[in-house]
Amino acid sequence: MTRASLDKQPHEVASMFDDVAANYDLTNDVLSLGQARLWRKEVAAAVHARPAEKVLDLAAGTATSSLPFAATGAYVVPCDFSIGMLREGKKRNSWLPFTAGDATKLPFRDETFDAVTISFGLRNVQDTDAALRELYRVTKPGGRVVICEFSQPVRALFRTVYTEYLMRALPPVARAVSSNPDAYVYLAESIRAWPDQAGLASRLQQAGWSKVAWRNLTGGIVALHRGVRA
Repeated sequence: MTRASLDKQPHEVASMFDDVAANYDLTNDVLSLGQARLWRKEVAAAVHARPAEKVLDLAAGTATSSLPFAATGAYVVPCDFSIGMLREGKKRNSWLPFTAGDATKLPFRDETFDAVTISFGLRNVQDTDAALRELYRVTKPGGRVVICEFSQPVRALFRTVYTEYLMRALPPVARAVSSNPDAYVYLAESIRAWPDQAGLASRLQQAGWSKVAWRNLTGGIVALHRGVRA
């Protein structure tokens, strides 16, 4: 299996990410025109991890996104259901507690984490609402969630240009830099099918999160959603 379908069967998505693990971070930097690093900084600032806090970094992949949390003195758990991604991450940062886990059935006790976060992984989960409920379950009362995900550009012209890039420019660029370009065709299609900013905010509220808000990054290409567990 080289490319997942949009019904997001877990074994297909996991296999797809296994295939791209080795060059995943480099490919993301190229395809995002360097914006991926800026987005990671914004996530780290929004999570605002503090020493001795426990942070769950879901869909962490190789744990590039986890390192800023660890640097603050927080105890961060990189969790992903792609074994290939976890193995690649373990080669680079063997000291981190990499954990295999499904977002809809997390292997953690209730009220474990002070903060939970997921970047560019929620739309790849088969049951988004179940994942949001699981994140809520494992978060301590008063704890926070930060979700960084592709969204809808707010300006119509920019939205049109962006959509054209996703479906026309992204595949040939992916063929040049990725070990599995078909995976990035799926990713482009999954972005187009994902709900907009208000739609995701509504689903967070339905899962029980309070004080839900979002902030657009790069004109709305990416949105940073936040919430608090009551």
